Amino acid sequence: MNHAVHELPASLRRLQSPLPMDSVLLPDWQVLLLLPLNSSSAAAGGAKLFCLFHTGATSPALPAGPSSFRCSLPNSVRREVFRCPHPPAADLSSAVPMRVSLATEPEAAPIPTVASYRTPLVPETDSKASPGRERVCACTMVYNVAKFLPEWVAYHAGVGVGRFFLYDNGSEDELGAAVSRLGSEGFNVTTRYWPWPKTQEAGFSHCAAANRDACEWMAFLDVDEFVFSPAWADSDRPDRSMMGSLLAVEPEVGQVSIRCLEFGPSGHRAHPRLGVTQGYTCRRRKEQRHKSVVRLDAVAHSLVNSVHHFRLREGFRTRWAATGQARVNHYKYQAWEEFKAKFRRRVSTYVADWKETANLGSRDRAPGLGSEPIEPRGWAAMFCDVNDTLVRDATHKWFSVAGPGGAHRMVWQN
Repeated sequence: MNHAVHELPASLRRLQSPLPMDSVLLPDWQVLLLLPLNSSSAAAGGAKLFCLFHTGATSPALPAGPSSFRCSLPNSVRREVFRCPHPPAADLSSAVPMRVSLATEPEAAPIPTVASYRTPLVPETDSKASPGRERVCACTMVYNVAKFLPEWVAYHAGVGVGRFFLYDNGSEDELGAAVSRLGSEGFNVTTRYWPWPKTQEAGFSHCAAANRDACEWMAFLDVDEFVFSPAWADSDRPDRSMMGSLLAVEPEVGQVSIRCLEFGPSGHRAHPRLGVTQGYTCRRRKEQRHKSVVRLDAVAHSLVNSVHHFRLREGFRTRWAATGQARVNHYKYQAWEEFKAKFRRRVSTYVADWKETANLGSRDRAPGLGSEPIEPRGWAAMFCDVNDTLVRDATHKWFSVAGPGGAHRMVWQN
């Protein structure tokens, strides 16, 4: 359950001697506080109490026993990624990885993590001076997207994405074969095994930190999202300067955020033979969400992100692209057989799986769809307010090739 977060007056935050207490972190971002039985807070009865966090944020304290309370952690204090400086060189052995744990203080019991530390093989370099640094790269977390990947890679490579970083969330399809085939065709695609559930934010943090020397800008997208500018529609062929044209911004702009347009099944009951850009042409009228192309040198040291955008270093700002300048076509509501696969799991930490009866009003859910993977009546015609063929027409012109008998196929088709 999400609670409103209140900021306490400064006078209430100046605690001279905090109460002695123990706390336990529970699932679903809750904390259990255990107070001494004789404390005034434990004896407060029905008084309205709040948990006060180190940032000054609060959340309601709900009784959980005679001297214990349960609080939800405000979003401002939730962390799944922690960043540490390098350990002292004298403590390192280049041959043996070092396990990394967390602790609240030097003598406290360690909290295990999935991280290990290895001595860098080469010293860190200044990213601005790194040779061969790509202007634009793309990063995504994937799960069973092998049949969608060739279209997404071919399209974005055509408009200027030089490298692709895939964080594999435990795929069970032919992802490896698809990546190998793309490599043989000249595309620069690498994968990193990232099996932990609900860790998309952590994966994106890692992607931003690990690839700073390789890329100037990173587009953080899903495989069903395609960046497009209406200004490209009249071009006879794609150009590798296209993505860069969206990033011709002032030096203090640290990320360009682009609004999403959500497309529906467009009458399809199976995956379109020519690909999502060719088959899904009817969308919702209202813009939903956004995605960002991030200048990696501008990312805050904390690496905090919400999937849609990153926190930036001081001195940098976000620029919003107007829909007439750039858009993300999000092929979200696909043919039912494809869409229902999303019920298995969502990869973002803060997005409930659709099979859970939580956050039923969230914009991440399909309107009118409950928590069961049962096809709604009329699904194929849903989410269709505007007939929009802009990307279909451009990509057909750019990526179609003539086949036998005059039939056309797309370059990403096997």
